[in-house]
Amino acid sequence: MKYVFYVLGILILTLGISFTIQSDLGTAPFDALLVGLSKNVGLTVGSWEIIIALILICCNSFLKRQRPEVLGLLTAFITGVGIDMWLFLLHNWITPELWYSKLICFGIGLVVIGLGTATYLHTNFAPIPVDRLTLIIQELTRTNIFLSRTFIYLVFLIMALILNGPIGVGTLLTVCLGGLILNCFMPITGKSLDRILTQPVTSTSYGNDNNHS
Repeated sequence: MKYVFYVLGILILTLGISFTIQSDLGTAPFDALLVGLSKNVGLTVGSWEIIIALILICCNSFLKRQRPEVLGLLTAFITGVGIDMWLFLLHNWITPELWYSKLICFGIGLVVIGLGTATYLHTNFAPIPVDRLTLIIQELTRTNIFLSRTFIYLVFLIMALILNGPIGVGTLLTVCLGGLILNCFMPITGKSLDRILTQPVTSTSYGNDNNHS
C-alpha cells in the first residue's frame, strides 16, 4: 500500500508542475532550470529531470558521506515520465490567456505540488534527489523544511536565470510560498497516511482478538 501512495504522490506532484508550466507565469526555480535546458540544449523537460537527478544523487552522497541513493533515480525516472505525460495531456486542454486564469492555474499547481511532495515523501521510499537534498540541508543546518527549501530554490533560481528559464511572478511566489505550503502539508498528509496504512493491521488484530474470545 505504501508504494501505491509513493507513485500516487509523484503523479500528483508532476501534475502540479505541469500546471505551473502551463500557467506561463513562471515556474519553480528547479523546473525553470529544466525548461531552460530543454529549450537551449534539447531533450524533453522530463529527460533533464533524470539527468539533473543523477548529478544531485552524487552531491547528496558527498554531503551525507554515504553510498549514492540509486533508488532516487527510479523516482526521478517516474517524475520525468510524469512531467512529459501531463504536459502532453494538458497542452491542448489548459492554455490560460487572461492574467487571472493564469494565476488560478498557477495557484492550483503550487498547492498540488505541495500535496504530492508531502504524500510521496511520507512513504520514505526513494525521494527525488532534490527533495532528499532539502532534507539533508534541514538536518545539517538544524532548521525546518521551509528554510532549507527556500535556500535550494534561490540556488536554482540563479541557475535558471543564466539559462533563460521561465522566470516570472510565479517563480517569486514559489520561492516565498513553496516551502511554507510543503511545511503545512507534511503533518496533514502524515496523519492521514499513517491512519490509512495502519488500518489493515488494526483490523487484523481486532479480528484475531475476536477469534481468541
